[in-house]
Amino acid sequence: MRRFFKAVAVVTVFSVCEKFLGFLYRIYLSRAIGAEGVGTYQVALSVFGFLFTVVASGTPITLSRLMTKYRAENHGERVAKAITAAVIYTLLIAVPICAMCYALGDNLSFIFADKRSLKVFFIILPGLIFTSVYSVLRGVFWGNKDFLPYSVIELLEEICMIIVGITVITFTHDRTNGALGAGVAVIVSYILSFTLASVVFFVRKGKLANPKSEFKPIISASVPITAMRTVNSLAIFLVSVILPLRLVAAGFTESQAMTLFGAAAGQAIPLLFIPTTLIGSFTLVLIPEISENYYKHQNAALKSDVEKAIKFTSVLTCFFIPVFFVCGQHIGIIVFASAECGEYLTASAFLMLFMGLSNITTSILNSMGCEVQTLLYCVVGGVFMFACIWFLPTVIGIYALLIGFSFVYVITTALNLMLLRKKCPEKPRTLKYLASTAAITLPTVFIGIVAELLLTDLLGIFFTFIACTLITCAFYGLLAFGFNLISFEIIKGKAKKFIFRKAQKA
Repeated sequence: MRRFFKAVAVVTVFSVCEKFLGFLYRIYLSRAIGAEGVGTYQVALSVFGFLFTVVASGTPITLSRLMTKYRAENHGERVAKAITAAVIYTLLIAVPICAMCYALGDNLSFIFADKRSLKVFFIILPGLIFTSVYSVLRGVFWGNKDFLPYSVIELLEEICMIIVGITVITFTHDRTNGALGAGVAVIVSYILSFTLASVVFFVRKGKLANPKSEFKPIISASVPITAMRTVNSLAIFLVSVILPLRLVAAGFTESQAMTLFGAAAGQAIPLLFIPTTLIGSFTLVLIPEISENYYKHQNAALKSDVEKAIKFTSVLTCFFIPVFFVCGQHIGIIVFASAECGEYLTASAFLMLFMGLSNITTSILNSMGCEVQTLLYCVVGGVFMFACIWFLPTVIGIYALLIGFSFVYVITTALNLMLLRKKCPEKPRTLKYLASTAAITLPTVFIGIVAELLLTDLLGIFFTFIACTLITCAFYGLLAFGFNLISFEIIKGKAKKFIFRKAQKA
């Protein structure tokens, strides 16, 4: 258990540093190239993300699960074969897709509402090969429960992108060229992470072997996950391509449409994913444990791990909801100088709970071999998403995106929780906890609104945001302790053990 929490701590520290730097970089981009430039860059990145999803999104988790399974079944000799099969399988998809896109050239312009995005896309495109192979090596690190190299490489990739991006954008003369510079930074960072991961793999005596017998297991297990994530990415792709077009059809100019899209998708939504990002480090370490317990039929440990993951996700995301609901507009203005972003944050705050739960439950189910079911659930949510972004922009403008995401995450969360109860021999008990953590957000939001109304004129936007954040987090924490959603005894016990160990060493 000590090893588990140590791994979580390592991944969390590096992940928080990485995401914080990325957050600062996004602020820089918003101010350097504006919401319109961010929208141009975001559209290109979304199309690239869709292609990456098609190529390699299912491979890392599949490879790590197969590595865990083979070792649990004493078939360790199959691990190197599976790694090789995964690398070759990824390259056989990535290389032809890149070649086809370059061959089509300007004929791909029909995909983009703004042709400037096509130029950014072609700059990033070669990164598909590098980052796809890196994703396989990332799966190797996960399967070996070797989280430090992965965490360091991810952080260095982010630092590289920021340094190159700021350097290139500084010497540009307009926002279009600034978006191109951001694209250059992305491809350079992908090359770096690929290079570092390859070096670490071989330095740590990673091996390749004849992959012939492992193509079928890799493909059969990864295709459903890839398909599921392709549906998710397709939703983002459709949002990036169709939503600006539908906004134009609803009466907005191209510039207005890209500005609205940039404020929502490029500025607000990344902030909404902050809790999910923090949960990611916990998930990264826990998922191999869940997979191992599932295949070894350790039912009590499996039940405990599933409950631990869902409860942690619930209480953490609910800490953020009152802050974003009460101070959304302040955050938008402080961070991006965008009132539109702030309004979107406030309207989307309660969605964060379902975003986190959908992410964690999907990861758990995939680690238990339920890739086909989670794929079907995502398809259902994707259908509703598509309907929303097609029909609703004429009625509610950019908020069609919020309604679409709500359908996706609420549907997948509900269906995933029902499937988890069926798959676990010992049923996880989480519904009461979820209802309780959600319920105590309501009085916390009320306290936050009162504080915001009283303090804004007195303290100004920035200090009101700080004060309201402290007030809502403290009040939510007190309620969580009061209703025993967070156990003070556990924290007290951990603190005593820590002090005792330090005293022994002294």
